Amino acid sequence: MAAPRSAPRLKRAGTHADACRVNTFVVISGCSGGGKSTLLAELARRGHATMPEPGRRIVEQAMAGDGDALPWVDMAAFARRAIALSLADRDAAAGLPGPVFFDRGLVDAPWHFGTSRGATASTI
Repeated sequence: MAAPRSAPRLKRAGTHADACRVNTFVVISGCSGGGKSTLLAELARRGHATMPEPGRRIVEQAMAGDGDALPWVDMAAFARRAIALSLADRDAAAGLPGPVFFDRGLVDAPWHFGTSRGATASTI
């Protein structure tokens, strides 16, 4: 009878420090009031790189008189701004060390396509 073969040994991929040197993007997504911004604030307090929610910044800019891309006024314009801002955030984050945590982002912007009346991916 042959001796049982031992299981192959797994090679360790690296340490947490090794992983933090790679551009890792983490998107925190969820419903309004679910605690995303609170979680991001705590991650920032602990020294992690974070990106604030694009939609909130767009609304703040519009309310301050910088444009009219409010979701309740022009959802298609809001979606276009959210996508552009999310892409700019991604580009800016590429130069940051360690993991970067996003409060929503590009993955959430397509949702606005379906909620904007008459807007489609080709018109956005």
